[in-house]
Amino acid sequence: MSDPAQGTPEEPFRVPDDDLDDLASTLAKTMAEVRQHGVLLDRLSSEDDTTPKTQRPKPAAGAEEDAGPTSVFILALGGAEYDAELAALRDWMNHLLLPVYGREISTTRPWCAQWEQHPEAVARLHGLWLAWQQLTDVEAGLSGPSTWHRDHLDQTLVHLRAPDGPFAACTTSANRPNHRLLATPAPEQMGLAA
Repeated sequence: MSDPAQGTPEEPFRVPDDDLDDLASTLAKTMAEVRQHGVLLDRLSSEDDTTPKTQRPKPAAGAEEDAGPTSVFILALGGAEYDAELAALRDWMNHLLLPVYGREISTTRPWCAQWEQHPEAVARLHGLWLAWQQLTDVEAGLSGPSTWHRDHLDQTLVHLRAPDGPFAACTTSANRPNHRLLATPAPEQMGLAA
């Protein structure tokens, strides 16, 4: 009798179920890597040469200036790179984070629909998104999403939506939208001036 995995003229080749699981896992890992490479290529191709050098991330000592970005963190980006990253973050916010995790607005949990104008919110949400990309990848394992919730999502939302957080002067009622940036201390006031 012949092996069904080998195939016969009457019956085509059949892949064992265990091999299909391995193949699906390998394919998912490969697709995640392709997506990550695509994001990096998009970032590199969208670099704006008109961005002043003072706003560009500085290369590491001994590295060539055109070696690529030194950080993926949004606050280290400038010009078109920053705009592209903010647009991608906005898409993630609008299509995943807010529909799934956006909760009722109240005085104890304010929110701002204009979150992009709050630098602290942009920084925290971008960090949350970077962690989401890493911890929902196949390589993160089965506990990756749980770790993202516990270590990243919960902490970020606590800080952003705190009554004294970056949205404290913004919307506290969905029926009365409000937006106001809080003043931050100037370096001279913090004793950091030279």
